[in-house]
Amino acid sequence: MGAIFGTDGTRGQANQELTPELTMALGRALVTLLHPGGQQRPTVVVGRDPRWSGEMLEAALVAGVTSAGGDALCVGVLPTPGVAHLTARSAAAAGAMISASHNPVGDNGIKFFGTEGFKLTDDEEAALERIVAERSARRPTGTDIGRRLSDPSAIARYIEHLASTAEVDLSGLRIVVDGANGAASSVAPQVYRHLGAEVITVHCTPDGANINERAGSTYPEVIRAAVIEHGADVGISHDGDADRLIAATHEGVEVDGDVILAILARDMHLRGTLAQDTVVTTVMTNLGFKRAMEGLHIDVVETRVGDRYVLEAMRERKLNLGGEQSGHLIDLDHATTGDGVLSAVRLLSVVRSTGEPLKELATVMSRLPQVLVNVRGVDRDRLADTPEIWEAVRVEEARLGGGGRVLLRPSGTEPLVRVMAEAETQEDAQHAVDVIADAVRDHLTAPAPDPVGT
Repeated sequence: MGAIFGTDGTRGQANQELTPELTMALGRALVTLLHPGGQQRPTVVVGRDPRWSGEMLEAALVAGVTSAGGDALCVGVLPTPGVAHLTARSAAAAGAMISASHNPVGDNGIKFFGTEGFKLTDDEEAALERIVAERSARRPTGTDIGRRLSDPSAIARYIEHLASTAEVDLSGLRIVVDGANGAASSVAPQVYRHLGAEVITVHCTPDGANINERAGSTYPEVIRAAVIEHGADVGISHDGDADRLIAATHEGVEVDGDVILAILARDMHLRGTLAQDTVVTTVMTNLGFKRAMEGLHIDVVETRVGDRYVLEAMRERKLNLGGEQSGHLIDLDHATTGDGVLSAVRLLSVVRSTGEPLKELATVMSRLPQVLVNVRGVDRDRLADTPEIWEAVRVEEARLGGGGRVLLRPSGTEPLVRVMAEAETQEDAQHAVDVIADAVRDHLTAPAPDPVGT
């Protein structure tokens, strides 16, 4: 069988690629991996987003966990970071979140967390795959089979935790929240209202079918328009499982993860709470962020794309702040994974405590023009071994010189190649992307099959 896990758990079309059978097998494998001898009954916290297939896959995962001798503690619809938090706080053996994040409703996925609330490592995911492939999971009988449990207080405890991270109350702030009709739809407004903010909600009425449907952080134009329409001070936009945050100023200008990270880094630096005066980012982070951090005498550690790699670098170096342009921001002082609602609380606290509007805070960095193209319909696995494409990259990098850069990489979760360029002008960035994207299409597009009978 092929690899089950990508850069962020396992994900695919529900009931086709991510089937109940595979989900059940993963539940069995998880319990077997954590307690191979079955000496004790482990507990696995299970949460999900509200998409249509979530109930089906939750039932399959619970069946797998219990059939291997584990108890499944079901917490219902909850953000991904909420599952991670409850796993760590409840001394559970593991956590599992059923969600496809910002993907459309037809997809679903599973992310697993260890007992401390951190995502499983690559080695642990590889071990799960081996157990599934070898069909070596435990199958106890009688009273050694696990049980399905529930925790009605889980959501309230997570909301209390999020509210406790605010350093000031948010009274006086008028906020528009886009919940993407996902896992943040109930939790996020409750948190902000609990802290005193006036909250207006859009796309916070999930029905199972409308998650991420032209809503949430992957459609920033929605929150930009909503802020202006409602005369709000700040717009907050989450994705389907609420581990991302994109914001908007009162004038409807987007504030992405790079800018939010820069705001938080400067605030923590000034207050002396930024560990080692260092922040972790990925190769996708805008060059403007790095220039801003240099001006503030804050060091930047760069990783490959993926919040798991940001987190690995943070833990290895004992750092407490990192994130991605997409809005995955990690505050290790308060969480074990990216948490969009927590990030919003931290951002809004800076707005409130400084008295500066988000528009002014966002001037901490000046973005270089950046162009990103997703080249679809190509064989991403041949990218590394195609010298013609890398020669095009070399030529464009030389043309841009020190005033820009090019990034080319296969997606870790989708069948495509991403081409990104930054430059001093939009025209230069667009030219570089166009040249390299054409090279990718020319050399990685699979030839059409010969007609039958020729």
